[in-house]
Order: sequence, then structure tokens, then C-alpha cells
Amino acid sequence: MKKETPTNSLNLEVHANYSADAARSVAAPPIRRPTWEEAEGNPLPLGVKWIEEEQAFNFAVHSEHAESVTLLLYSPADLVNPLLTFQLDFLHNKSGRIWHYRVPVTKLGAACYYAYSVSGETIPQLHSFDPQKVLLDPYAKCIFFPPGFDRNLAMREGSNAGSAPLGVLSDHRSTFDWSGDRRPHHESDAIIYELHVKGFTKNPNSGIDASRAGTYAGLVEKIPYLKELGVTIVELMPVFQRDPQEGDYWGYMPLNFFAPHAQYASTHRADEQHLEFKNMVKAFHQADIDVVLDVVYNHTCEGDYKGPIYSFKGFDSAGYYMLSSDPANPYANYSGTGNTLNFGQAHVRKMVIDSLRYWKRGMHIDGFRFDLASVFSRNADGSLNWGEAPIFSEIAADPELGPVRLIAEPWDTAAYQLGRGFPGLTWLQWNGRFRDDIRRFVKGDAGMVPEVMPRIYGSDDLFPDRRADAYHAYQSVNYVTSHDGFTLFDLVSYDRKHNWQNGNNNQDGTDANYSWNCGQEGDEDVSPAVRALRRKQVKNFCCLLFLSNGTPMFRAGDEFLNTQFGNNNPYNQDNEIGWLDWSQLRSNEDIFRFFKRMIAFRKNHPSLSRSRFWREDVSWYGVGPTVDLSHDSHSLAFCLHGASQGDDDIYVMINAYWEELEFNVQEGTAQEWKKIVDTALPSPDDFSDDEIPLEQTKYLLAPRSIVVLCRPQAETQ
Repeated sequence: MKKETPTNSLNLEVHANYSADAARSVAAPPIRRPTWEEAEGNPLPLGVKWIEEEQAFNFAVHSEHAESVTLLLYSPADLVNPLLTFQLDFLHNKSGRIWHYRVPVTKLGAACYYAYSVSGETIPQLHSFDPQKVLLDPYAKCIFFPPGFDRNLAMREGSNAGSAPLGVLSDHRSTFDWSGDRRPHHESDAIIYELHVKGFTKNPNSGIDASRAGTYAGLVEKIPYLKELGVTIVELMPVFQRDPQEGDYWGYMPLNFFAPHAQYASTHRADEQHLEFKNMVKAFHQADIDVVLDVVYNHTCEGDYKGPIYSFKGFDSAGYYMLSSDPANPYANYSGTGNTLNFGQAHVRKMVIDSLRYWKRGMHIDGFRFDLASVFSRNADGSLNWGEAPIFSEIAADPELGPVRLIAEPWDTAAYQLGRGFPGLTWLQWNGRFRDDIRRFVKGDAGMVPEVMPRIYGSDDLFPDRRADAYHAYQSVNYVTSHDGFTLFDLVSYDRKHNWQNGNNNQDGTDANYSWNCGQEGDEDVSPAVRALRRKQVKNFCCLLFLSNGTPMFRAGDEFLNTQFGNNNPYNQDNEIGWLDWSQLRSNEDIFRFFKRMIAFRKNHPSLSRSRFWREDVSWYGVGPTVDLSHDSHSLAFCLHGASQGDDDIYVMINAYWEELEFNVQEGTAQEWKKIVDTALPSPDDFSDDEIPLEQTKYLLAPRSIVVLCRPQAETQ
């Protein structure tokens, strides 16, 4: 037996001691250090994000030229003095041009509102970087206006603490059940109905309880009415949060691009307005109605250098707004409202795309109509980019935004890009030429037959389908009236605008109305003959709108002759002028019936509304076999053959002349054709449900009237 040496004994002892130490080392819990993001915050996403796994809020805001940024947190008990302030250190809390900070919920205490204070080199004419101003996060998803909110303090030197709008920390508490939500998709049956959320139901005669009148919830209660009318797409006038003290009833002066307008909610709790908005959208979807938002990204309510400092000005005027070369007017003004956002800046484009994604993803919005969309085409120096402006490529490349319905108002105050001139190649566009040409034709202006033919056809002169262009007919959004201008009733009741109540000495609003009062200005003591003519003209407009190729749109209330008393620009009329008068629905049930029947007729005949132009399926005529294209012509006819679409044939005769004209139907026998519409006849004969066969191919059209015939498909085989 080998004797153990002292050396071996020593090695065993050392090994035993090492093993015990190792065991103790493994058992000891590791020291967890905060990650860099936990310690410093994350620059993305911008705005406020709730980090569930950390139980913390991440704050991030873009401010390229700021020298210091302070995060302010407020409790409901004191809206003047912040409960907590965090001075952001650029060595720890800034990445590139973005300032950021992370706050655990355990540190918040009673704080539930937030804002910023920003300092930097002041450029006097821009009135920027005022550290005394409490600034709203441009990405705030919910906005709280304190009881002491005061627009004037934001326009003057000095502090506006306790009087400034604040962001709300509510994302971690907001939940909504989107289960079962199915987004509609309308093509040939697309009928766009433009409405104002508040004005649609605010009038006491709307039938909506006062607690919900003028709100998102009130709008839901009118869905059965919209279904009866036949609407498939509602286009809501702007719902972005705006300054409630500015007098901007229409909503085209946004304060922020992410938060829904709080004053349209029936609830006064700041964290519930989103829920009411989402309930509204879900209800529309359940009724198979798309929701399109009229969005204003071209400017903000901060106005020119005299305007308030709420947000963008305080974070970086030169970084968010387009500047001019005029020191007396430093803000470029292509919007007509005092300022223009600078889409030459990548972070401005990103903000717009982030906003669009938010409304599409979080609010389930189906499409967007862009106010003054030509601003998107402007370079940083204000010049137009006639090539491919970056934001259009960025939107097209976005997998979420590419499929949504995008509609442009293809102009601004200094550019008109309707049709091929607009860079958004696949976008739909408000067709201002359709509006003007149809108005002038129905009014009786000379020389309009050659102009109105392409409008009915789908405006292929503006949206050509040549190999190089390949536009679609549906890209033309056809309309006779919109919020911007006369109502349809006022279009046939006033020769000139009556905007005195707006307070601008009747100088606001367009003078190019192409309206005709039918022989008597206004609506007081009007003769029966003038009233009858006005109703006929309204039906003529309705016919041409729904018989034309393209995507039709009309404004709320036109279907029952709502009036604004000759005001063609009631942007600040939050009263009976701007609200729908539902008593007119009862007074004008015949007009409502005609609209409803025409909409149903269009839906039942998809041959009218096609992805492509009619081409060889349409034959053009006049009172006889050829169209009279002379300067003094006021008549037109066409036959749209529906066989290629599995549809009936439609023959339309149009007399815009002030005397009767005899038309000769140029195709088929009299018995093959059934009369559907004669706008000269009183209701219910103006739209016949009996489909009365013609007795002869000659048809005497009354002055200023339209007749529509239909030949069933079986009779053409």
C-alpha cells in the first residue's frame, strides 16, 4: 500500500476549498444592471410608449436645434407646477436629433399629464425656443385642456403654465376589443358621403339626445339613415385635435396629428375619447361602411409669427416649418393659414407616415383624404417637385399604407396639379374640373358640351390610360358640391355668396361658384315656378353625378336640400348655419327619394362605374344621330352598352337648354326601352319603379331636364 505524501494531501485540501468557493460563487445571484435603454430611454418610437415588461413609460421627442429639454409631469391636483421634472442630459438622453427618457411607473406618483420645456438659440422673427412655454408633444395620442386653458397666453411673451394643453399618460390603461371587426371594401358601389361629425347631429331636430348630439356616439345613431340612403363610404371632415378657442368649426387648423378631437366625444374623460371613436368606426364597419378621414398635414394651428406657441414652434420652428426669404413674414404660407410644414425634412415626413399608420392600425381607418395635398410636392425652398416627391414613394412603399384608399385634394394656394400633374400616381383625386364643368353645363353656359362629355366618361383627358400612364377611371372623385362652397340647394338659389356672418366683410370664400339662382336670389318669398325649377336642377345635378364614370361624392344634407343661407365658406359657423337642418328631410322627402333611387340605380348597374374607361361600350349622340358640339349647343345623349359587364344598356338624354327639345332614341325599338327617370316630372314619377316602356323612339324633353332609359340585357341578345 502506497503511503500518501504531504504534497498530495495539500492538493486535495486546495481542491476541496476551491470547490466550496465555486459552489458559493454559483449560488450567489448576479447583480442586474439596467440596460442602456432602461437607463437612458429609447429614441424610438417617438412620443410616449408604455413598456409593459418594465412597467415604465418611454418618452421621445425630435428637436434638432434645442440646447436643453426638460420633461414635465403634472398631477390633476396642480396643473401649474409640475409634480416631477426631468432635465434631459444630451450625453445620456439624446440620440442624433431625438431627446429621450425612461420613467418607471413607480416614480410617477399621481402624475398623469406630461409636457416639455425647451431652450435654444432664439431666432426673434420665428418666436421659437421660449423656455417659459409649456409644450405639447407632437406625438401625443390624447390631449387634456386644463380648465385654465388660454390661447392668448400662448401668443404672448411669458409663461403659459396651467393654461397649455397637456399630453395624457393613458396608453397603458386603454383597451378595446376589435374582435369581429371586418373592414369593408367597395369598388363599383363606392358612394362617398362627406360629413362634419358635429354638424351632422348637433341640431336639436336631428333626433339625437342632447347628451350625444354632435359627437362620435351621436353619429353612430344615424347609421340606419345612411344605410337607407345607400352610402358606402363616409368621409369625415377633420377629426384631429384642434385649438378649441380658435373658432375653427370645420377643423382645418390642427393642433396635433394623432389625437382625436376631444370636443367630439360625449364623455369628458380624457382617456375615453379614443374608445368612443373606435366604437364609432367599428359600428360603421358592422354596417359595411368604410371610414375615410379628411386629414390636414400641410399646416398647423400655430399660424404665422404672430400665432400661438403650442408645440412645433417651441420644439424647432426652423425644423418643422417651411421658411420664406421675407424677414417680415418668415413662415412660408402655401396653405393660406400662416404656415406650411416642411416636407423636405425627413422627420416631418416620418411624423405624417407615423400618424397615418396610427389611424390605420390603432383606429382601423380605411382611407384618407389629404387637404391641399400639393404641399407634399414642395421642396424645402417652396419649389414644386414635379418628379417624385419623397413622401409619395415612402407612403407607396409602406406595407400598411399602400393598400388603403388615398384621396388627394390636388392643389394648394399656389399650385394646381389635378390629374397627371399630381405625383401620387395611384391616388384618387378630387376632380375640380368635374365640379366646375358640370355646374356650368347645368347652369346653361354656352360651349360646355365638349367639356362635359369627358367628365361623364371619367375624365380620361386628366387621367389618361395610355401605356405610359395607365390611370383608372375610378381615380376621378366626381363631385358637384363639397364642404368648400355652396350646398347643392344654395347652388341653385344664390348667384353670389352671402358670407357676412363670417366677420370678414364678405371677402372670404370663392367668387367662382358657377351658380344660378333660377330667377330669384335667396329663399324668401320665392315663386312656385322658381321653386319647381330649383328642384329640377337639383335632380339634374344628382343624375349627372351618379351616371358618370368615376367615384361619386356628395356632401351631407344635399339629399334633402340643406341650406347655409348662401354662405359658401362657413368655416367658423358652429351654429344653425353650419349644422344640418333635419326638418328639411321632412319637407323635401321627394328629393331624398330621388337621391336614394339614383344611388340604388348606380349600384344595380356596375357598368356605370368601372375600373377602366367605357371605350367602345359607349356611343355618343345628340337629339339625333350626332352630337352637336357647337358653341350654342346645350344637349347631349349617350348609350352605355352593358353586355361586357353582364349589365343592361342605359340610354341618357340631357337637355340643358331653356326650351324643350325633341330627342330621337338612336338604338333599338321603342318597346325595348323602359323609362326610369324624367327629372321634369313630379315625384314619384320622376323616378319610376314601374319601368314604363316607350311608346315611340321620339321623346320630347322639357326644358332643363334629363331622361334615363334602360334596356334589359335579355332584350339585346
